[in-house]
Amino acid sequence: MPVPHDLLADLNMTADTFQALIDQDQNLHTLHKQYNAKDKEVLVAERNGTSDEAINRMRKERLLLKDQIERIVHPTQN
Repeated sequence: MPVPHDLLADLNMTADTFQALIDQDQNLHTLHKQYNAKDKEVLVAERNGTSDEAINRMRKERLLLKDQIERIVHPTQN
């Protein structure tokens, strides 16, 4: 059964800390919204039996968004 990807676990931060960063950075806010939308798109595709190729493409798009978010929230680790 498909489950949402846990972005906060990947970023190793609490929801409150992440929200504080989002409140200060409009670009991060936009990327987070895009990430959530892509995550939902992946979940729907997995449930609907979408082709593996299409699902993998969506997962890569989600990963690119996560990488952009990570560069903002952990700039010294990149």
